[in-house]
This record gives sequence, C-alpha cells and structure tokens, in this order.
Amino acid sequence: MNELHTGFLIGLIVVLILLSAFFSGSETSMLSLNRYRLKHLSKHKKSAKRAAELLDRPERLIGMILIGNNLVNIFASSIATVIALRMFGDVGIAISTLILTLLILIFAEITPKTIAAYYPEKFAFPITGILKFLLKVFFPFVWLLNTITKGILLLFGLNPEKSKNDQISVDELRTIVSETNDLIPNRHQGMLLNILDIEDASVEDIMIPRNEILAIDINDDEDKLLQTIRDCNFTRLPVYEDDIDNIIGILHMRNLGKFFTGNVPFSRKSLRTLIREPVFTPETTNLHQQLINFQKDKRRVSIVVDEYGSVKGLVTLEDILEEIVGEFTSNLEEDTPDFEITANGAHIIQGSATVRDINRFTGWHLPLDGPKTLNGLIIEQLENFPDAAACVRINNIAIEITDVKGNFVEKVKAYEL
Repeated sequence: MNELHTGFLIGLIVVLILLSAFFSGSETSMLSLNRYRLKHLSKHKKSAKRAAELLDRPERLIGMILIGNNLVNIFASSIATVIALRMFGDVGIAISTLILTLLILIFAEITPKTIAAYYPEKFAFPITGILKFLLKVFFPFVWLLNTITKGILLLFGLNPEKSKNDQISVDELRTIVSETNDLIPNRHQGMLLNILDIEDASVEDIMIPRNEILAIDINDDEDKLLQTIRDCNFTRLPVYEDDIDNIIGILHMRNLGKFFTGNVPFSRKSLRTLIREPVFTPETTNLHQQLINFQKDKRRVSIVVDEYGSVKGLVTLEDILEEIVGEFTSNLEEDTPDFEITANGAHIIQGSATVRDINRFTGWHLPLDGPKTLNGLIIEQLENFPDAAACVRINNIAIEITDVKGNFVEKVKAYEL
C-alpha cells in the first residue's frame, strides 16, 4: 500500500513539473512576442488578439504566472521531501532537494523557456485561452500582489504606469528595417531607409549650386534668348533680370512650342507673359518639409536662398525623389560621370560631387556636417586653395588632387587606406 501511495506521489511530482514547465514557457513566450507583429496578427487571428489583450497589462499576466509557477514548485518540493523521508530518512531531504532542483532546472525551466524563446508564437498562441481563464481564477491574488508591488515601487520613486512606452524612435525603426533581411527586397529596404534619412538632410545638401544653374536673363538680346531656349535640355528654366539674385520667374518649356512653329513671333514681351512666379526656399529647409511644400504649392522647382536672400542654388522635386528611389533620369547636360573606378580600385571623383553622393556611392563616411561638396571639403581641410598634385587625408580616405581650375578642384583620385 505504501509503495502504491509513493508511486502516486511520484506521478504527482511529474504532473507538477509539467505544470511548472507550462508556466515557465508561458512567461518566456508571451514576453518574447513581437509587439508590432502581434498588432498586425490580432486583426485577423483570435489567439493573437487574446495575447495582445494579456500583454496590455503585463504586470497582471506576470503576477498570475509567477503565482502558479511558485505554487506548483513549492507543492512539488513538499511532496518530494515526504517521499525522500520515507525512503532515506533525514538524509533524504538533501537528496530530494538536489534531485528536484536538477529536474526543475532541466525540465521546468531551461528546456521550456528555450523552446518558447525560439518559437514564441507557436508556444504562446495555443495557450492564451488557458492563461485568460487562470487570470480570472487568480485575479484577487494577482490584484493584491500587484497593489503591494506597485506601492513598494512608488516608495523608490518608480511609477510603472509612466514607464510604458510602445513607441519607437527613428533610429530604432531604421534598425528594424535594416534587419528585415529577406522579408523586404533590398531595393525596397533602401527606399525605406532613404525616406528616414531625408529628415536629416536639407535642401542645401542636394541643390544644384548657383554656379551650375542654367538660367536666362530677360534683358538679353532676343536672338540670344531664343537660342538659349532652343539649346536647353531642361523642362523648366529660371528667368532673372540683370542679376541671378533677381530671379523673376520660372519658364516651362512646354509653353514655348508656339514660338518654334513660326506661327507666333518670339519677343521679350511675349516671353514675360509665360513666366510663372518663382518659389523661394531657405537653405536650411529639410527635405521632408520641402517635399510637403512642393505638394502644397503644386510646384516642381524652388529657388534656394541664404539668410541674406541671395540665391544659393536650385532644388527640384526630382532631386528629392532621387534621394528616395535613386536616380531614374539622366542629366543630358552632363557628359562626364561624377564617379569612375580605376583598375587598381581608386575612385576618380569630380570636385562638384556632393559628399552625400560620394558616401552613398563608395560606402565611405566622409563628414556631412560641413561643406556639401568635395571641393568645399578639401578647401576646408587645407584651409587654402590647393594646387594640383596636393594630397589630403580625411578620416581614412586619401585624396589626391589631379585637376584644378582657378580656385576650384575639378577632379581628384581617392582611395581608402
């Protein structure tokens, strides 16, 4: 009879260890669930919705699981002590403690928690119904323990309610996108990261600089005006009066077709009627805001000005879109690319190339908080206008100046040290 009774108690210990494994795995799996994936799944999956409801008050869930886990572990320990005393006497207490500790660690802690950590959804979703039922059963005890715990935390100046924060920062979102691996195609991943990056860039970073703006002076000879318009490869052309700081409008090339058919004679007066009032943008405007401005104003071109109102450059909607999706058109005015790679791996780079484009093309990390072009960066480092064959080192990049025109670095050879 005693043997039968002992066998029943051993079987009960096995059941209790399995229950302990259930509670341990439940805790790990529920807390390992991806909150953002859970929000998505809860829209069309009942078990995911129940999991989201349980995690909405995690202190209750954890309290219930810990109550259940400790109850079964203490009960198992008590039964193991009774069996050990019957079989081995007083020395059995030490033996039962050692054996039960090993069994709980292996079968009720490490194994279920490892499985739950690797497969949180497979473990958590099927048991959400059981957890909700147990939460109702243990609710009075859970409420009492949570109230006491919250009071203790408040004594230390901690408020659990204020510490809840499911929002993620831009840097955290950038990390999430970067680590999606095969879940998001590389090109789409790059576009998402570029969208996040435009918050940190201003129109000054991507604008066409003042010296490269193709514009017409409304006071030029009419034949010269017509020839410039004929040779223009852009759809929109800034128009100024006497000085480029005095831009009076933007000319859309589609409105000039009538002058080239011969039906309407070309004149300065008729040209003025086609000019649309320009839009000006401060150089510090970030790209996200400028994109909104283009959308609001129904414009595609804006003149960039500095704090004194002088023209610094020109930014287009296409420039901003290319920051997101990459270049999708070619500039017919450019015959030479900004970047070339030699046989020995060195980079031939135009001095007018922007530092942002260089970093994107090469994977380098040239500083972005100073000059926007390579020419400006070199002049800042040398603190003087360089001669050809001069060299400069910026971080771990060696830059050899190969062509200089006046005070402008036209071309360099650069390589990583």
